[in-house]
Amino acid sequence: MASTGPVEMGRTILQLTSITKEFPAVRALYDVSFDLRIGEVHAVCGENGAGKSTLMKIISGLYQPTSGSIVYKGAPCRFQSTTESERRGIAIIHQELNLVPHLSVAENIFLAREPRNGPFVNRGKLHRDAALLLRRIGLAIDPDTVVRSLSVAQCQMVEIAKALSLNAEVLIMDEPTSSLTESETTVLFKVITDLKRSGVGIVYISHRLDEMAGIVDRVTVLRDGRHVSTHDFASVTIDQIVAEMVGRSLEEKFPEATRVPGKEVLLEVKGLARQGAFTDIDFTLRRGEILGFAGLMGAGRTEVARAIFGADPLDAGEVLIGGRKVAIGSPRDAIAEGLAYLSEDRKKSGLAVGMSLAANMSLANMRDVAGTSGFIDFGKEENVARRYVDLLNIRTPSIHQIVRLLSGGNQQKIIIGKWLFRQSRILFFDEPTRGIDIGAKFQIYKIMDELAARGIGIILISSELPEILGLTDRVAVFHEGRITQILETARSSQEEIMHYASGYAPGRH
Repeated sequence: MASTGPVEMGRTILQLTSITKEFPAVRALYDVSFDLRIGEVHAVCGENGAGKSTLMKIISGLYQPTSGSIVYKGAPCRFQSTTESERRGIAIIHQELNLVPHLSVAENIFLAREPRNGPFVNRGKLHRDAALLLRRIGLAIDPDTVVRSLSVAQCQMVEIAKALSLNAEVLIMDEPTSSLTESETTVLFKVITDLKRSGVGIVYISHRLDEMAGIVDRVTVLRDGRHVSTHDFASVTIDQIVAEMVGRSLEEKFPEATRVPGKEVLLEVKGLARQGAFTDIDFTLRRGEILGFAGLMGAGRTEVARAIFGADPLDAGEVLIGGRKVAIGSPRDAIAEGLAYLSEDRKKSGLAVGMSLAANMSLANMRDVAGTSGFIDFGKEENVARRYVDLLNIRTPSIHQIVRLLSGGNQQKIIIGKWLFRQSRILFFDEPTRGIDIGAKFQIYKIMDELAARGIGIILISSELPEILGLTDRVAVFHEGRITQILETARSSQEEIMHYASGYAPGRH
């Protein structure tokens, strides 16, 4: 490792005290303290948005804290870049792969640090050094293999080899097993055990709580950007960790439900599968029902919705609408069958932000605002826009206002109006309240309940458990591309949902 001489196992190598990080209008971390010891694996747990990644980016120098102190190897420090932190012995393996696809495995492992003979790269040493690292992690591939030809799991292992090549004394692993098979995970855990013995301190971020028992020494829980607890892993149960992760009360205000879901099945899917994304997906959606899709990041919720809507291909399975099997090969087909999809990225996939409110409102149903000549009848378009501005209480100075100048909540209402004008019967709401204020959230919630009361079927994809519990009738819980359980919301809890979302549900299968 980077250090020489005897390793003082158990001594604190990294100490963060009262770390706060503020972005414009958002406080991502508040008064968070954390420490890491030599030769330990310290897990950091929390829901999506708890502040885990922000904390790691501060440690690695990608972000600067707004306030607080960092002590590394006994000396105060504040890394100004990831290059500086790597030079000092801190490496991070990101959840999002950070490889150059057209370069070889060896070139990626030693990128910008290639062994040289004068001004030239020493290709022989580059190959040999990379081969040693690949053998160490059990990855049987040629170091000269071009990265773009590798699987996602192989790329993840290359990222690990790249981090090991830095001879790090602190190694941050952000969801390192998310793309690995069981056998690859076993190899990784052996590597982690070897690193611990050699004195490396490892920060381990994972949603897979059940896999931690064999390798984790301590666990810190973050919630809503704050430090909740730190425990010796041997002295705490997974139940306790889950309870601390989701221990807040229902903070949001939700409208009282006016809907009564019917028995008629609007949408049924059987055996849906898409390689690398999800498999064996079965569920039904009834008339007037709000069905939640819950799960941790990367669990497959959005991927399933996109595939049903025809945005991504399916490898297997059937989709039935009103009991009739349908073939949906594109979003155009889905729209024709009465489906609508409100994307989690409304500005990229839901709106033409440079166009007016009125123009956006008719985008999914332009035939109904066309005149006899086939061109847009702007009078019809304006009438439609006024109707849905009134119906959805959209706050705008004019129906001709450019959409990008409106608030996030009003933008979301425009998308809803667009699909209502299309007379869609089944609506997918993907993270519908992301980035909008509390008041606008309540209005969106009320609109969803009113739509369901009119017989429309709604699938709500949300990372916010209070939102799932406050709005849905049933909730399908996803874990690693599968639905692990479908729960009656009124008889469920945040803790139970998190159990299934983490792949850990004792006593209920």
